[in-house]
Amino acid sequence: MLALLLDPMAWVAFATLTALELVLGIDNIIFIAILVERLPPRQAARARRIGLALAMLLRIGMLGLLSWMAGLTAPLFALFGNEISGRDIVLIGGGLFLLWKSTVEIHGSMQGEAGHRAPPARASFAGVIAQVALIDVVFSLDSIITAIGMVDELAIMVAAVVTAVALMMAFSGPVARFIAHNPTLKMLALTFLVVVGVVLIADGFDFHVPKGYVYFSMAFAFAVELLNMRARRARGPR
Repeated sequence: MLALLLDPMAWVAFATLTALELVLGIDNIIFIAILVERLPPRQAARARRIGLALAMLLRIGMLGLLSWMAGLTAPLFALFGNEISGRDIVLIGGGLFLLWKSTVEIHGSMQGEAGHRAPPARASFAGVIAQVALIDVVFSLDSIITAIGMVDELAIMVAAVVTAVALMMAFSGPVARFIAHNPTLKMLALTFLVVVGVVLIADGFDFHVPKGYVYFSMAFAFAVELLNMRARRARGPR
């Protein structure tokens, strides 16, 4: 352990992997922020913390099962001429879930306030946590496969995961409040999750879309929306 602490390359690997974990965790933060929005404020903060803690535990647990993770990439059967592995099944299932959930949320937003007076059971604390846990599995899988491909030392992987999740916990509250107070940003986030769902399904069928393209598109759309918000404030109320 001391040798790792004194190894400059280990610190470079730690910093690089932490940054990648944060980038890959953006999807997770947005999804959790939208899910917990319908909970009471006190429950929402608690649900965010539990959701991100689940993400951290899942990532660490998967890191401890490196041989099982490697086995997930072995083909199980062929579908439409593509070999499907356990990882592909998880990605396709997660992508379909994201598509369904994002579409339902977009439909609810389009209905306005009347659509939000639906039965409160949809926003039960246990239901939100269950959905967060489900999508955490998908995002954790993507994150851990990246970690395994980059770093050989388990200690560095665990340290990077814990650091990244701690930073996500610190910023998840402000991100959630910002999205909640800006409806146009919420719609932008939901459409981004639709794109992520499609990318996950495509990845499950071995059609790989570079994540850099997706995140650049998101950053560009976010920057344009910030300019729109500033322009609306400058015009003032009419």
